[in-house]
Parts: sequence; structure tokens; C-alpha cells
Amino acid sequence: MKIGLVKTNFPGERRVPLLPKDIKDFKNEILVEEGFGKFLDIDDQEYIDKGCHILSRAEVFSESEAIFSLKLIQPTDYPYLREGQMIIGWTHPFGSGRLFMKEQALPKKLIVVDLDSNSPCIYYENEIFESGIPKGLLYKNSFYAGYAGVLDALLQYGFIPTEETKIAILGSGNVAQGAFSSISKYSSNIRMYYRKTMSIFKENYTKYDIIINGIEIGKEDDPILSFSEQKSLKKGTFIIDVAADAGNTIEGTHFTSMDDPIYENAGKYYYVVPNTPSLIYRNVSQDLSKILSENIFSEDCSRFLSIKS
Repeated sequence: MKIGLVKTNFPGERRVPLLPKDIKDFKNEILVEEGFGKFLDIDDQEYIDKGCHILSRAEVFSESEAIFSLKLIQPTDYPYLREGQMIIGWTHPFGSGRLFMKEQALPKKLIVVDLDSNSPCIYYENEIFESGIPKGLLYKNSFYAGYAGVLDALLQYGFIPTEETKIAILGSGNVAQGAFSSISKYSSNIRMYYRKTMSIFKENYTKYDIIINGIEIGKEDDPILSFSEQKSLKKGTFIIDVAADAGNTIEGTHFTSMDDPIYENAGKYYYVVPNTPSLIYRNVSQDLSKILSENIFSEDCSRFLSIKS
């Protein structure tokens, strides 16, 4: 299958998901956008030496049966998408990718292979199929999301916690673990709350100076912190949503960007940057490339077309 890899034009994104050193015995023909590896100082020739074809962005979209875009495809690329084309990457169909699914995936009958760490699935014509991709495959990326996001949030906010700072972390998954690993270097005054103990958090949430969210909730679930509950938080409370579950877990929040990562509302501060692993893109690219090479690119991606049979 012809797989086209395009440079992600998502704001602030710098990760390179395929490195030449990991291209070995691929069963797919790889088309790479020119300048694909520039953030890691990788010349196009290094991809050519591994058997890849270097093309312009428009040519990659035009000649590829499947497009790999690490982050959600942006509206500037919508005109390039062809009916029936396969899209592989983090699409977040029920989150930030809802509009993409509605305006592009459904009308153009795109086959969307979403690489969600917990539940990688294939989306096609309002149906969801098992992908065969192992669950938890990209757990390190999720860990780095929590780790790097907390570090960046603290620096952008201009504050390093002390033992007097009361900190709550919501969740027990990879993102929450990364957040704990990061912030615990500055303070041990941390309480982690899991879904089963969230009722205890509800009894104590007004006490905290920093609340870090590492949970994504379903679209039908109630928020963990509602509008009214946020009003009860003390002035200056800093909410760091490293799960980037904008508007859901913390009701009413909206995405922020690396250029403008924090906003204030009624005396509370919010950090909701959606691609925090890119903050340490040199580390993360190494892991991503190895895992994606072994589990996505090395096998013929036409296997994902079985849903149409």
C-alpha cells in the first residue's frame, strides 16, 4: 500500500514520527513530504537512501492510498482529501476531531484509523471497528504528555511548588503518572484521585492550589469539575489539564496553544495545551518512530481495509 507521510501543521507540533534508521523491510511503499525530518535535522536524502519517495505535500496527498498525519488534519488540507482515502494518526473522533469527522470523514467516506492509546479503532461511515492494533501501544507518549505538560505549565505560570502547595492529580493512567513524576520533584504534598475515589476529591477540591487533570471522560459523562464547582475554587487556583479534555472533564474549558498556553477566568487559571509531548519532541520522536515502524508501517496497511468486506 502507498502510505504518505505529511508534516503535521498542527500548531506547535515538532515530533517526527518516522526516522530513517527505523525503516526496515516495510511492506508499504512510503511517500514522504519534502522537509519531513527538518526538526531533527534529517535530510530528505536519508529517506531516499531507505527507499522512500520525496514529494511535495500536494503530491503526497494525491498519490497516496493512505495518509499518515500524526495530529489531526487541519482545514487547509481538506481540499487534498479524496473519497475513500485512509487516514492514520491521532484523529480524536469524539474530541477535537469531531468537526473533521462530520465535514470530511463521513461525506468523503474516509477510513479513519485512530491511534488512541487506550482504544485504537477504525471509523468508517458511522461505524466503529476493531483495528487489531495493540492497546496501550503509545503509552510513553501519554506519559510524556503529563510530564512535559506539567513542567511547561509551571514555567509559563511562573511558579514552582513548595511543600506548602496543595496539589491534586486526577487519574491513575499514563498521563497522570507522567504528571506525578514531574511535579513530585518539587513537592510531596500531592494527592492522587482515581475514578473510584473521585467522591473524596469532591469533598476536598476547594483546598487545592493546583489541580492536574489526567482523565478523559466520555461525551455522555458528567464533568468532574462543573461550572458551579469551579466558582468555589479559591482565587489563583491553577488547573493544568494535561489530558487536554477541553470542555469535558473540567466543564467549559477550551484548548490553549504553546504560543498562548494559559488563560484566566474569574480568578482561576487554565492550561489546556493539546500536544504537550511535542515540547520534548527529540525524546518522543525516537519512541514514536520505533513503535510505529514495528506496528503500523512494517505490515501492509491494506489490512485495515477488511472492514469494507
